[in-house]
Amino acid sequence: MALSKKQMITLFTNLVRADRFDKMFYARMLQGKLIGFYHPGEGAIAPGVAAASFLNDDDNLSPHHRAHGMAHNLSKGIDLKYYLAEHTGKETGCCKGRSAFHFSFPEKKVYMMSGFIGYNFAPVVGWGFAAKRRGQKQVVMNCSGDGSYGQGRAHESMLFAKTMNLPIIYWCENNGMAIHSSIEDMHPTKDISSLAKGFDMPAIIVDGQDVFACAEVALKAIKRARDGKGPTFVECKTLRFKEHDMGTKDLKGYRARKAEELDPMREREPVLLATKRVLKDGILTQTQIDAIGAKADEEVAAAEKFADESEIATPTVEELMAAVYAPNA
Repeated sequence: MALSKKQMITLFTNLVRADRFDKMFYARMLQGKLIGFYHPGEGAIAPGVAAASFLNDDDNLSPHHRAHGMAHNLSKGIDLKYYLAEHTGKETGCCKGRSAFHFSFPEKKVYMMSGFIGYNFAPVVGWGFAAKRRGQKQVVMNCSGDGSYGQGRAHESMLFAKTMNLPIIYWCENNGMAIHSSIEDMHPTKDISSLAKGFDMPAIIVDGQDVFACAEVALKAIKRARDGKGPTFVECKTLRFKEHDMGTKDLKGYRARKAEELDPMREREPVLLATKRVLKDGILTQTQIDAIGAKADEEVAAAEKFADESEIATPTVEELMAAVYAPNA
């Protein structure tokens, strides 16, 4: 499905925004300005942008944890200043500063994030089943990494989705690493999408460093789901430039990843590739690209100002207990 000039500009803009926000979060974590922790997204932000940029407001989205789902969330139209405030432990955060990165944006049909790997495979089936029962043309975009497909609920989810012909897209962002474990050590084949064959589900493999290629595939899968043709499995082959999470050693197995392995990856950095493409195809000029970057920097600065000036979260004992204990009958 060929992309229009407008769609390519949208994708490029969201990609630059996601990159700038990821770098800002990384820097703030180093400065001790975030609560909780941070999983850097550098190298792996293109799939999230592609997955969410063309969803409707009422489509369900379950983001991947890489870069804490920022590429997915901002591409669906979520204002990240509330998410940064959440990471900063402020009352203005999306969950009132109580959760660090376990977000919820129900107004955009983005309901949750969890620390449990593959947590999203169960609820997406519920969302898809509800959409089908109501006769709604909703799509469910389920984004997860390669490591999550070792979970039993992933297979249960795909089985049910295919059997019931649900409008779910299994969007696998495969960076070949599950914390320290390599895909070679965790799966019998290099292609996670091979799992879809067992459920007679169509599967597509795409270059996860190319935001435009990912978006073309996403649009096809979205149309297929919206037309009532059932689930699709998409495997985006992407790269992780940094450690799994900040403060954890960047290991592959028990060995540290070395520059000889990482440096060639950086030649396929998503913003770099996208910039070359839009210039080559005459989609944007360098002046327009610079303006997009400047506007993204302004958005990031405004989010930082908002988070820094917001009130520190101070939940009462009653409020904290209300989420733990059932009230007396």
